[in-house]
Amino acid sequence: MKFINPTGLYDPRPNGYSHVVIAEAPARIIYIAGQGGENAAGELSQDFNTQVEQALSNLQIALHAAGAQLWNIAKVSALIVDHSKERLHIFSTALRTTWGDHPAPACTLIPVPRLALDGMLFEIEATVVLQAADEIY
Repeated sequence: MKFINPTGLYDPRPNGYSHVVIAEAPARIIYIAGQGGENAAGELSQDFNTQVEQALSNLQIALHAAGAQLWNIAKVSALIVDHSKERLHIFSTALRTTWGDHPAPACTLIPVPRLALDGMLFEIEATVVLQAADEIY
């Protein structure tokens, strides 16, 4: 995949994403369902930061199950309940920390009034692109 932040658009890297991702075919496309902040026991913290960290951990578990890594993600969509500048900062920092030196995927953030579970404050889904020859199992 090729990650591009075109001249003429602001630099999105401090917010943890790229403007454009190009994936060449043939490819294997993997869709990761929205991952929330619940742990393996289904428990959900009331703290937004904790939910973001857990959701990103859950995302990585799902990626590994599909034979993929963070840098194989072309795009994420994040849903944030009661979106605010503070929550954007927490989310952006978590993305930068999680991706480290790897190019960050394209990202759409969607403020929402509510998510599927009571107390759920954050959810992230991903579209993954692997080259057709990449082994997944």
